[in-house]
Amino acid sequence: MSELIRVKPTQDGTYTVYRGSMALVAGLTRLQAERYEASIAHQQRSFSPLVGA
Repeated sequence: MSELIRVKPTQDGTYTVYRGSMALVAGLTRLQAERYEASIAHQQRSFSPLVGA
C-alpha cells in the first residue's frame, strides 16, 4: 500500500507536499502543490502492479 500524499499550508502562505511523514517539496503555491500531488498520484497508479497478472 502506498503512503498517503497530501498538501498542507504553512504559516508563510506557501504549501508543502508530504508523502507519509516526509516532506517532498516546500514553498509552493497552492496550484503548484496540487499539480505536484496529482503527478505523484498518477505515477503511483502507473507503477502499481496489477492484481492477478
